[in-house]
Parts: sequence; structure tokens; C-alpha cells
Amino acid sequence: MAAPPTIVFDLDGTLVDTAADLVAALNAILTAEGMTPVSMDVVIGMVGSGSRVLIEAAFASEGRTLTPEMLDRLLADFLAFYDAHIADASKPYPGARAMLDQFAAAGWAMAVCTNKYEAPARKLLHILDLDRHFAAITGQDTFGFRKPDPRHLTETIRLAGGDRDNAIMVGDSRTDIDTAQAAGIPVIAVTFGYSPVPVANFGPTRLIGSFDELAGAVAALRPRDLP
Repeated sequence: MAAPPTIVFDLDGTLVDTAADLVAALNAILTAEGMTPVSMDVVIGMVGSGSRVLIEAAFASEGRTLTPEMLDRLLADFLAFYDAHIADASKPYPGARAMLDQFAAAGWAMAVCTNKYEAPARKLLHILDLDRHFAAITGQDTFGFRKPDPRHLTETIRLAGGDRDNAIMVGDSRTDIDTAQAAGIPVIAVTFGYSPVPVANFGPTRLIGSFDELAGAVAALRPRDLP
């Protein structure tokens, strides 16, 4: 049987608005270290690179460097706090639930490819009752590589039972766009995510301003698979 058309989503800043909970977790460890809490504006552009990079960037902004041992400890503290508060404020973006139902009804395989660690990604999607839609959920630790390595995306498609030649990526950042382009896969960028500069600057295949526009954007790329 032919593989189904596959649509792969980034998580933070694409499917789910997670910034408030990530900032709370970061500020918890910064406060414990006697540092000044950071604002949402400072953090927003760093979310898509993963929690380790987020912590390093916050310390670098105050001219502080971290030893590998200290970074490991802070990362463990961050993940513990975040795990306990993972969905305090996080919620799907408007239209996300209806959009997922629409693509499921049309027979699409769906997956999540995120630079979050896999376990918290799965936990968050389960709490929000979104995990049931996805044939694969992969994080930065699922394989031996992560976005922008294109293999993170292509292996996610494979796990979802799809074919890279009949797949589309949806994301909010340069990392997502670079990943999809390196894999030779069309990428639809959302303009409501966490990119610190206009995501259009990075040359996505299509742009959408809401999930109400996704089916039309997909139809323009894959008219035979119109959801």
C-alpha cells in the first residue's frame, strides 16, 4: 500500500503556545542562582533550540559562563520544575484542534518533530489531549541528531509510516525551515510563533497566519491530498 500523505509539526510556537511555562521554569532556576528573572521578550527567540541552549543563553546574557557540570545540574533542575508545571499556562493555538481533526479525517498521517526532549513533549501533548492524533512524536533525544539535521525530520516521517516525497513540515522558526529545506520537503511557516525576526525572511514554501489557512496552503502544494 502507498504511504499516506504526512504532515509533521513543530511543537513549541507552532502547535502549542508554551512560552509562559518555559519562562517560568527558566526564571525558577535563575532566581535560585541569585540572578535576575528574564522577560518573555528575551526568551521567546531561544525556545526552539531546546532547554540546554535556553539556559546557556540566559547566563551568557549576564556575562556568566557555565561549566559542563553546572549546566547539567541546572538542566536537571529546569526539567524537574518544568515537568511539574508543564501545562500550567500552555495551550494549543487557536484552530489547532479543529485542524488536526480535519487532517485526520482526510487520512493524513501526522507527527511531531520537536527540539524539546521527547518525554516532556509526549507528556504535554497527552495532557492537552493532542497525542492521539500523532503516529510519531520525536524529540531532540529520540535519535542521535536533532533539527536542523534533516534526518530528524526524515526519520520522524518514517516512524509515522510516511514517505518524504509526500510530506510537509509546519513550523515557526528558522530551524524548522532549514531542516525541511535540507531534507527537500516543503515547509509551511506560521507567523504567530516564536521567531525573533519575521519568519518570511527564511524562505518558507508557504506562510500562514492561522490554522484556518493551513488546508488551503497544503492544497496549493498537494492538491491531490486536499484535506
